[in-house]
Amino acid sequence: MTLIDTHAHLDMPQFEEDLDEVLTRSRAKSISKIITIGTDISSSKKAISLTEKYDFVWAAVGIHPHDAKDFTKSTYSILKGLASHPKVVAIGEIGLDFYRDLSPHERQFYAFRSQINLARELGKPIIIHCREAASEVWEILKEEDGFSIGGVWHCFSGDVNLANACIKEGFLISIGGVVTFPKAERLREVVKEVSLDYILLETDAPFLAPVPMRGKRNEPSFLYFIAEEVARIKQKTIDEVAKITTKNAEHLFKFRY
Repeated sequence: MTLIDTHAHLDMPQFEEDLDEVLTRSRAKSISKIITIGTDISSSKKAISLTEKYDFVWAAVGIHPHDAKDFTKSTYSILKGLASHPKVVAIGEIGLDFYRDLSPHERQFYAFRSQINLARELGKPIIIHCREAASEVWEILKEEDGFSIGGVWHCFSGDVNLANACIKEGFLISIGGVVTFPKAERLREVVKEVSLDYILLETDAPFLAPVPMRGKRNEPSFLYFIAEEVARIKQKTIDEVAKITTKNAEHLFKFRY
């Protein structure tokens, strides 16, 4: 059995003291690959550095909507250079966040559109961040032909209708630790209704640790608990969930080696 954690933030300070141990635990829990995600230029560079140190770590580079206020034409050029690295498999995480509103909406729109265009230029899928902005994200994806690139709606929190609309447009949805939370009935309904062929698994480590680790620092080894819950909901074995979601990740991200 192998699992792929398609979204973690290994560069963050929460892992500064014990990353080697964290990754050893992930290997012991059948995590074959981890994608560590950039949120700004600095974290994107760190993500790439981690891929060079650990052969089972891959990277995405991008500017998170929180940092969109600083996005310029120069940022685009820098990202383009970073994304040429052979272990960068996606542009992300990118999108809109109207929950925290740490960047003006117009700057978020500009950064999002620009990075969709970068992904198209480079032929890489996109990793979408969306909080309280689903209709705006959808509109921009349509206007910029973003669905043609392929990608994943990270830490999916919408309903069955949104999930099915994403799938119809060729996108995958990614399920994280929230699916194990007691009040997450809507997300469990999504998992129940959507075919495993359109689902990825992620931890979003160090955030959103699943039950029974809720409240602790999240880490890639906890992906096992998320896979267990998806298996329970789908009435399948964890081996089946691992096999299909791993295949989905390999197809989307096209890991070269």
